[in-house]
Amino acid sequence: MFTDSPSNNSAIGRPFHCFVIAGMLAFGCSTLAAVEPQSSASPEAVAAKPNVLVISIDDLNDWVGCLGGHPQVQTPNMDALAARGTVFTNAHCQSPLCNPSRTSVMTGLRPTTTGVYGLSPWFRTLPEFKDWVTLPQYFQQHGYRTITGGKTYHDAYPPRDQRETGVEFDVWGYHGSGGNPKPAKKIINMQGGHPLMDWGVFPEHDSQQDDYKVATWACEQLDALAQEESSQPFMLFCGFRRPHVPCFAPQKWFDLYPEESLLMPPILRGDRDDTPLFSWYLHWQLPEPRLSWLEQAGEDRSLVRAYLASTSFVDGMVGRVLAELKAQGLDQNTVVVLWSDHGYHLGEKEISGKNTLWDRSTRVPMIIAGPNLPAGARSSQPAELLDIYPTLVDLCDLPARTGLEGHTLRPQLERANAPRQWPAITSHNQGNHAIRTDRWRFIRYADGSEELYDMQEDPNEWDNLASHTEFREVKADLAKWLPQIDRPLAPGSAHRVLTWDGKTAVWEGEPIDPDALER
Repeated sequence: MFTDSPSNNSAIGRPFHCFVIAGMLAFGCSTLAAVEPQSSASPEAVAAKPNVLVISIDDLNDWVGCLGGHPQVQTPNMDALAARGTVFTNAHCQSPLCNPSRTSVMTGLRPTTTGVYGLSPWFRTLPEFKDWVTLPQYFQQHGYRTITGGKTYHDAYPPRDQRETGVEFDVWGYHGSGGNPKPAKKIINMQGGHPLMDWGVFPEHDSQQDDYKVATWACEQLDALAQEESSQPFMLFCGFRRPHVPCFAPQKWFDLYPEESLLMPPILRGDRDDTPLFSWYLHWQLPEPRLSWLEQAGEDRSLVRAYLASTSFVDGMVGRVLAELKAQGLDQNTVVVLWSDHGYHLGEKEISGKNTLWDRSTRVPMIIAGPNLPAGARSSQPAELLDIYPTLVDLCDLPARTGLEGHTLRPQLERANAPRQWPAITSHNQGNHAIRTDRWRFIRYADGSEELYDMQEDPNEWDNLASHTEFREVKADLAKWLPQIDRPLAPGSAHRVLTWDGKTAVWEGEPIDPDALER
């Protein structure tokens, strides 16, 4: 369980929750598909389609009430959405980093297929994906009006001069990203710290935050869409940035988590002693601080509190949008999908941030609700963000989209625990992959080193079983699901990128000196 006291040299508490996923089959990569033709459906058929609202959240792990990731978290609006739809309790991202994760969601392709692993490049710069039909484009082709605001792709993309062309979306709305106020002086002072690496009580009012403005914009769009006489269905993307750093929120959100009763995540001292050295290479030099710095600076509890406050703040913004959807009478004919691009460490595995292949970094909230779908369902089947594209195509009864690498979740939306054949697969830079089933998490790094965790017995991933001979067959079976396509870094790749030539690991262009490891 979570604890309100600092961790010591033994395991603190017991797991707060367990993860359950059933079934797995081999992963197969599809051949890249050509651009599909425009829809020939009649106007009447198009008008009968449901609307789609896609809500994305940045850096939100499973600290959501309906997922049980933290016993104190207050997220009533996401919980209410889960209560009227299906929450996928073991959904995972395809990459634990913003740009590759969001690229995967929108293209329906794995990072191992596109080669997009870092914060660069924009996938359209790659010749073979220049004309690839993305999720919103496919709906646009089939009669939908597509609208986006806030952070849908990684903030830098598409480039500013390409945003209002009508190519990626019909309407490019309020984006933000540079409009958040900053305190006159950083609240958290890290030597050489990144400008975004800050957290605490700020600003004074919700309305001063970009996410508030994004929610206001989304509500205005819903109001206008409801008033229009057009029968054209819409696909509206609304992207929020919290709890991504800087973890700022007004005082009222921090008041939900009193300092004196704050529970800290479970941490095992020496947890990394049985993990490969290569596991450090995936997050070699990052702006996010190690647990050691947080504790030495006395900021470990303040970060957890700020993350929780930021999560509750963004939940409030989700609530504003969902309330407007209902107020305009659109909720009865709108499929709602809520997801986060990846998880986040708050001290677990001795780090903060993402960029790992453990559950804390890969497990994400994913909730789907809509007309004629069961309410209050919980699916423990393996699910991936990659599945959003084919699922929405299926739910909206569009022609099947060829070439996608995910699979529709419609069977689980109709019967939550309908067996699913595929595990969840997460990759971070070429050669580093995690396979997640109902019982196991298997990780293989580019240098061949491995980790294996029994997630039913050890949901905190404290005991690496990879070297135990009795699990040799388990590892062999799990290794069958490793991606068959494993493309190297795409041209233009930069930022948080790692390569391995069989002898030397190279981080962002510089060879790694293993002796320089800072824990």
